[in-house]
Amino acid sequence: MKAIRYHSHGGPEVLQVEKVPRPKPAKHEVLVRVHAAGVNPGDWQIRSGLAGNRFPLPYIPGWDVSGVVEEVGPGSSLFRVGDEVFGMTADSGACAEYVAVPESQLAHKPAALSHVQAAAVPMSSFTAWHSLNKQGRLQAGETVIVNGAAGGVGHFAVQLAKQAGARVIGVTSGRNADFVRGLGAGEVLDYTAAPLEGTPWQADLAIDTIGGPNGDMLLETLRSGGRLVPVTFGHYNAEKAAARNVTVNEVQLLQISKTTLETIANMFDKGDLRVALDMVVPLEETRRAHERSESRRARGKIVIEISR
Repeated sequence: MKAIRYHSHGGPEVLQVEKVPRPKPAKHEVLVRVHAAGVNPGDWQIRSGLAGNRFPLPYIPGWDVSGVVEEVGPGSSLFRVGDEVFGMTADSGACAEYVAVPESQLAHKPAALSHVQAAAVPMSSFTAWHSLNKQGRLQAGETVIVNGAAGGVGHFAVQLAKQAGARVIGVTSGRNADFVRGLGAGEVLDYTAAPLEGTPWQADLAIDTIGGPNGDMLLETLRSGGRLVPVTFGHYNAEKAAARNVTVNEVQLLQISKTTLETIANMFDKGDLRVALDMVVPLEETRRAHERSESRRARGKIVIEISR
């Protein structure tokens, strides 16, 4: 089968289209014929070597997958050959024509979504859901700030927070302001025109999808007793957080929940959620997809279409 693979860490140029053996599904796994694979920041972070040697080389990237069950492994009972499914792989490998996936990390694809759309959903929507409901302990009526509101995780976080009955403030660039309002944000801050410092929001919860050295600015937007949930690496001064009585709850490496994935799928089928696609490219242009993700300028999600 064809797959994207790399043998050394580096820039997008290390990504190669190669012929590799088709995997066999192990116990409680199914083999998925991949129609589309989603791209996430972790893909290029691992490729560039930020994860060190945690993921052995050679390596096939891609966690988010949507496709059709081709073969059922021993002991598997949740899906049949021909079922349309979406979800997350156990250890990447989605940027290929076939991938073996634990059946516990898949759900039936939402009927309302194409495979390309469905491949954009799992990791980002689950991260947003977990950040709001588990790490953030969101309650109806609270005020939530989403930093990076137009991105993959951010655009789901805005919608999910709105669905939960929160007042939502989106932080994004001016060019994305109307997009973020359309997702449900009651207020939008253009970070290119006004700083976060000194804002009068006194929010209950902030979801930071950007991270980096400026994370401390979000502490100033929260009330005493507020919660900050970073979903990526950032700098948050512990003394400053303690002085402001703000709790910082970092999102740990997530294993997707089948139950939550089914809940999210149902929200799409009911029209309560939508997914925005920034770019769709064929497998042979995966380098372009990584470059776009690494630019941090994507509005919504980037997807690699592998078959139709």
